[in-house]
Amino acid sequence: MADIQLYGAPWCPDCRRAKKFMTSHRIPYDWVDIDRDPEGRAYVERVQHGGRTIPTVAFPDGTHLIAPGDDELAGKLGLAVRAERESYDLVIVGGGPAGLAAAIYAAREGIEALVVEKAGLGGQAGVTERIENYPGFPDGIGGGELADRFIAQARRYGVELLEAAEVTEVEPDGQCLCVRLGGGQEICAPTVLIATGSTYKRLGVPGEEELIGAGVHFCATCDGPFYRGVEELMVIGGGNSGLEEALYLSQFAERIRVVTRGELSASALVREKVGKDPRFTVHTNTDIMSLAGEGGRLTEVLARDRAAGRELRFTPAAAFVFIGLNPNTDWLGGMLRRDRWGFIVTDDAFATSVPGVFCAGDVRSGATKQLGSAVGDGIAALIAIRSYLQRVGEMASVEVNS
Repeated sequence: MADIQLYGAPWCPDCRRAKKFMTSHRIPYDWVDIDRDPEGRAYVERVQHGGRTIPTVAFPDGTHLIAPGDDELAGKLGLAVRAERESYDLVIVGGGPAGLAAAIYAAREGIEALVVEKAGLGGQAGVTERIENYPGFPDGIGGGELADRFIAQARRYGVELLEAAEVTEVEPDGQCLCVRLGGGQEICAPTVLIATGSTYKRLGVPGEEELIGAGVHFCATCDGPFYRGVEELMVIGGGNSGLEEALYLSQFAERIRVVTRGELSASALVREKVGKDPRFTVHTNTDIMSLAGEGGRLTEVLARDRAAGRELRFTPAAAFVFIGLNPNTDWLGGMLRRDRWGFIVTDDAFATSVPGVFCAGDVRSGATKQLGSAVGDGIAALIAIRSYLQRVGEMASVEVNS
């Protein structure tokens, strides 16, 4: 049993937001559905003197928060959201593998860096159940454990890390780049590294938006345990992410149904694991048409088998969607040059179209979307940033002496 209890209901959007916040920061908690748990409902009514406002979050010190925002949760949990200084050599936007690798190398080079992460440090790697292909771990390693090692190493070198802090704008200001945080703080730095990664695409079909967090999910590690003991779960997507998450989900359900609009595109090893497991049923060349729910829960998935030309109806307890990635670049507006999919375009030295702004990891155009490549990107980008800082310093020295 976790120390923190989160009381809510599947139909509550603020409850879904709170769950996402806690999970992304890898904070253990117990979910209590007050619609199904009379004792949980009674607790909420007791602390609210008869009220039922959710989410209600109870902490081990006996205190509780009622319908807290992310900032309030961050403060209660002791997460750093404000930078210690107003200027740095480098601001790294994004605390996933690319950003953390760059931060570690920056510290070793004597470059004063600040890492700003909107969600949880470690990025998608931190909420991946198991990573099998990262060098040095022949038996694989849990994503959370690997992320914790990255974070511990960065902290050992004295890197300043902000969690639950959002960069809202980067604007050139003379020889400085002005980095604005969501809380209003402004930071000046000659260089910025964007390593904001990407997020899973949505299906865009009727019923999806209403059921997100209530039977439709994008993170098996985050939400899979809530379905322990069900008859069937569905995974939509046939790539590595989809099948790896399907294998993880198989510990909770009697059957796993995989649906993909094309053929399976995962690696041969992962396909072999799924193919040998009798609990898996795979539907290729099949489109998801709509999702339906009742009482805030998924009840039906309507699909179409293109090869057979017929409709299919499934009734999984939940559907987990893994159909590709979108770059996390909306906050940039039109500042940087991007490709047609929205990923940031760089030159061979990881420099973007704005001087002093560099890019690394999954958000970069042409990136392989692999953990090892993201780490390599972050290191290579930092080396390029070091050279840029040296050039800027030399030019400033010439201007002063002249």
